[in-house]
Amino acid sequence: MMFRRMKEAVALQPDEEHPEEVSAWSNRDLVPVPPSRRTWGWFNFFGSWSLSSLNVATWQTPNTFLTQGLSVGQAMAVIVVSRGLCCLFAVLVAWCGLTWHIGFTVQNRFTWGMRGSYIPLLQRVLLNFIWTTLQCWNGGKLVTVCITAIWPQFAKIPNTLSASTPTTTYELVGFIVFWTISIPFLFIRPERFKKPFFVSSVACGLGMLGMVIWSLAVARGVGPVFSQGEKVSASSRWSTSWLMMAGINQAIGQKAAGMTNSSDFSRYARKRSDYLVGTISVYWITGVLVCFGGLVTTAACQKIYGQIWWNPPDLLVVMMDRSSAARAGVFFASLAFAFTSMFENVCSNAVAGGIDLAGLFPQYIDIRRGALITFCAAWVIQPWQFINQAATFVAVLNSFAVFLAPIMGVMVCDYFVLRRQKIKLTHLYRPEGSDYWFAHGVNWRVIPCWVAGWAPTIGGLVVTARGDTNAPDAVHELYFVAFFIGFFISFTLFYGVNKLFPLSHLGEVDEVDYHGTFTAQEAARLGVLPIQDAEATRSDENKGKEVDVNVTEGSRKPLGTKTRRWKWRAEGRYDPPVSSVSSHSKTI
Repeated sequence: MMFRRMKEAVALQPDEEHPEEVSAWSNRDLVPVPPSRRTWGWFNFFGSWSLSSLNVATWQTPNTFLTQGLSVGQAMAVIVVSRGLCCLFAVLVAWCGLTWHIGFTVQNRFTWGMRGSYIPLLQRVLLNFIWTTLQCWNGGKLVTVCITAIWPQFAKIPNTLSASTPTTTYELVGFIVFWTISIPFLFIRPERFKKPFFVSSVACGLGMLGMVIWSLAVARGVGPVFSQGEKVSASSRWSTSWLMMAGINQAIGQKAAGMTNSSDFSRYARKRSDYLVGTISVYWITGVLVCFGGLVTTAACQKIYGQIWWNPPDLLVVMMDRSSAARAGVFFASLAFAFTSMFENVCSNAVAGGIDLAGLFPQYIDIRRGALITFCAAWVIQPWQFINQAATFVAVLNSFAVFLAPIMGVMVCDYFVLRRQKIKLTHLYRPEGSDYWFAHGVNWRVIPCWVAGWAPTIGGLVVTARGDTNAPDAVHELYFVAFFIGFFISFTLFYGVNKLFPLSHLGEVDEVDYHGTFTAQEAARLGVLPIQDAEATRSDENKGKEVDVNVTEGSRKPLGTKTRRWKWRAEGRYDPPVSSVSSHSKTI
């Protein structure tokens, strides 16, 4: 009895303001987003993607390639190509969200099956937990810079932790402050992210621009690192071409987690062009400019300080020693970077984790609860236990694209090629009679195709994690192109398997917009009856009778129509025809 009461107490309940159905497969954060909640214009997506571009990780990306021996031109070429490819894959995955206004959590159900979708969801949940923890730790470092800029003695705070703890009180205080300040932002719903996006992107952009201008003005030019040519040794195990390919694969791997769930946010778009303009303008163009600005600043500071500081927080600490004015500048710059890191963590990791957890436990977890759980997991994972001890940890974490690329491969193949961008929304939220239930809730066709995508490259991930340099060249070389191999192998095999064992009902859509998801124009383009037109056929004299309804088809004029027969029941519900989902009625 007590357990039942606790279960009922924590279960999500619909109310008058949010009447969306709550079930084992649905809640407000999983249903298709109606027009009233689609509030994201191009600047929202500009701000969203700016969080993954206007940050210290992007700022120092070209420095990573320079340390491997590539020239400045080669490093920037890697960045331009990789970010262009990231835009392409992000748009491909997001297109389902732009059309049907569902997120990654629900999108996987028509490919993997209702229960099979838990496989990609669990991977995403694990990644979100780890990335949230890492971002809290890195954001905490920026917080310590802010505090030190105000109170220089803070850098000399005594370490009260035990010798066995792989961190210091100085670092832990920054982590705690960053984690605590981030909590209130978890209560903001995604459709209301416009102001935080604006503040964070403008603040970080101004901070980076200020660092570039200051460093060039003080140094009166750039240092020799900016004109560095190729330094790949003739005895190097890898040629320049392989290093550049590995760099492209690494750069895409860093963004793979965000690309995979891009439909989680594209579903909030007012129109498709908003997503395209916002994504390309910042993810590609601004991202390249940020990388270039970081390279210029690093090169200029080489002249000022006589050595290269690759890590921006370390550079900011060095800059504070010049004067009180420098400390003020460092404070504002680090504050801007910290705020951007905080909101990137909230949006890209915590909220994304909340959506994925909502997909696993729809009756009990929504975005807000899931985001809080994801954030609290940082204390369980304890980043100080590994980030200060394992130099290869982040590189291995980026390598999880080995598993994510095949997921994207089967998603793109299924949606664009096999289903021709047509799905039945009602079948995604109830297993009874659903085309997406497959066998016991799992589409067996997808699992071997996904495994085949990462099997050739998993060896490279293992030897990288071990730091093994004695593995055969072929193992490393496959790993250098892991993203492309995984995507195209899974894409091709999934297409072939579905041709050998075809599914029925491919390319079909619901007769009526049951969820009230589409505008009249969208419904016409998709060939479904708008909910408003279905309501117009309802009247007291039609209750219990069959009425003919014209369903508009096509997106070109003149629009074709077809007649469908609907029966209004006395209790105010309508039944779809037998060709649709017989067990899915909708109350109007």
